[in-house]
Amino acid sequence: MKRFLAASLLFLSLIGLARAETDALLTRQVNAFVDEWHDDAANARMAYFDKIAPDGVYIGTDRSELWKRDAFKTWAKKYFDRKSAWSYKATRRNVYATADKSLIWFDELLDTPNMGPCMASGVIRKTAKGFEIVHYQLSMAVPNEVAGQVTELIAGHDKTGKQAGK
Repeated sequence: MKRFLAASLLFLSLIGLARAETDALLTRQVNAFVDEWHDDAANARMAYFDKIAPDGVYIGTDRSELWKRDAFKTWAKKYFDRKSAWSYKATRRNVYATADKSLIWFDELLDTPNMGPCMASGVIRKTAKGFEIVHYQLSMAVPNEVAGQVTELIAGHDKTGKQAGK
């Protein structure tokens, strides 16, 4: 009986180890996929849009930016006609998944040259062909200490239709 229990415990711990390695593998795969997606934008490669699901949604930092993939692609064309569209580098990313790993979500802290620190979250669907982004939301990371000032700038913008201070 002791041998059976020991063998059972060993078997269960090996299964746990395999699952942990699989989770680490999935995290590496997701990180590579999302990093490549960001690199596609940084190098104005249209493959960027191929990584978004046909029914995918992109939410930008402006409240008017709620895009379905094809409308987003049309809007962004002027940026992708240049050498670089935009550049986001993840400085931290957390990856989560359903038990069957068919649905993955992540959050990331981004370094951007034109907006400063940003945060984003996304949902990825795993298909027979690979990963595809079904939802991505980008936001500027506003320190709590200056949130009031930002709120005032937005209110001023809304009243005048112009950016406050210009």
